[in-house]
Amino acid sequence: MSPHRLMPPYNRLMTEYNLDGAFDEMFMESGEPRAHYSELLKAFLAMPGEEREARKHSADVSFLTEGITFTVYGRDEGTEKIFPYDLLPRIITNTEWQRIEEGLQQRITALNLFLRDVYHEGKILQDGIVPREIVYTCRHFRREMRGLQVPRNIYIAVTGSDLLRLESGEFVVLEDNLRVPSGVSYMLTNRRALKRTLPNLFRKYRVRPIDHYAQALLSTLRSLAPDGRPEPTIVVLTPGPYNSAYFEHTYLARQMGIELVEGRDLLVHNNLVYMRTTDGLRRVDVIYRRVDDDFSDPLAFRADSTLGVAGLLNAYRAGNVSIANAFGTGLADDKALYAYVPAIIRYYLGEDPLLNNVETYLLTDDRQRAHVLANLEKMVVKPVGESGGYGMLVGPQSTAEQRAQFREAIEASPRNFIAQPTLTFSRAPCLFEERIEPRHVDLRPYILYGDQIQIVPGGLTRVALQKGSLVVNSSQGGGSKDTWVLDG
Repeated sequence: MSPHRLMPPYNRLMTEYNLDGAFDEMFMESGEPRAHYSELLKAFLAMPGEEREARKHSADVSFLTEGITFTVYGRDEGTEKIFPYDLLPRIITNTEWQRIEEGLQQRITALNLFLRDVYHEGKILQDGIVPREIVYTCRHFRREMRGLQVPRNIYIAVTGSDLLRLESGEFVVLEDNLRVPSGVSYMLTNRRALKRTLPNLFRKYRVRPIDHYAQALLSTLRSLAPDGRPEPTIVVLTPGPYNSAYFEHTYLARQMGIELVEGRDLLVHNNLVYMRTTDGLRRVDVIYRRVDDDFSDPLAFRADSTLGVAGLLNAYRAGNVSIANAFGTGLADDKALYAYVPAIIRYYLGEDPLLNNVETYLLTDDRQRAHVLANLEKMVVKPVGESGGYGMLVGPQSTAEQRAQFREAIEASPRNFIAQPTLTFSRAPCLFEERIEPRHVDLRPYILYGDQIQIVPGGLTRVALQKGSLVVNSSQGGGSKDTWVLDG
């Protein structure tokens, strides 16, 4: 579909706002605003330029004073950046959210059952639903977890699943992040900034709250405590201040009122974990780890790691400490395993998925690999074990040299890549100085799994700030906006 301008034109703010066939979050195909966006659009069109600038400056100052930053690696101009933030919220109706919530609850339940099965009986492998080769060649599969009893049988206490909205308006799951999903602090600080910046509009819209996330996370972690520890000591384990998400680690620890620790702050003695304090050693019962498996325990995983705690796996195996998320959960967010999630849902729950997957090509299959290699300019190719948007090929935006490099890499190691069609996913309005333009967005809701599954209404809407870009990842220069789920 060729781009066309909005009809009728609203004012000079909208002169660069074109509809191009992607689902537009604010406008229908006719160019009329969707009902739930009309008040927002009206307010911004009526707002004097000086007031818009003042409100944007207010939000920027809020982020600056709170130190809300993210590290963008590989940029010449420096790494530590104020997190890019758009002033126009993304709005989701209550009906749309209910579908998302039900679909994510279903998906996380099935993935947790899958992890429990694979690390114990392996029935799904015996029945041929998921190929053994996919599991045993995954670099995030941990043989050390075989037969280990995980507290409450909950492997994935915290998940961030990435959703796209397609041209049809349907939400689909692009990927699941089960290891150390990040970004929730930006969801929370976005909300705080926008409530202060647009207070009247926020009240008028009756937006469902998300402020309780930190307490919900704390409750989830507490529910995983070892038996006999009614008042558990809970800590956040961070790799340290040089990690790209260190702001988030400190923010969440502060919001939950618990200690932020590095590996050097902990020790294991007689299979119990202790924290060094000024008053001496204090037993630790639950660790919310933001350190990858490989670096968590130099005795069990990478011997050269200085970020983890020697003996942590043994204490975990003995049942003396709970760890969220469990070691080995990265198996279930391997991008090759992702292709089997619909079958996993049907196998364990006897239900069809409420949220569909994106069509995915497994490059270990000769026929699928041949099709992808013949159509690289139309495909998005991803390494199966990476996150953050690193190492991807976006076919339509790639060079012939890049495609040749990926062709060679795929042919050398097809298990290490998957491919998906380049999708036309939804766009939302963004404010750029004196104009409003659409940019592609995704949505990362955060799912907590303890005594029950909880999902705060909304999530982190990530924005591809560069015009025409499909890459929304913060680590690749993307930004974010507040997500408003309406109450009723």
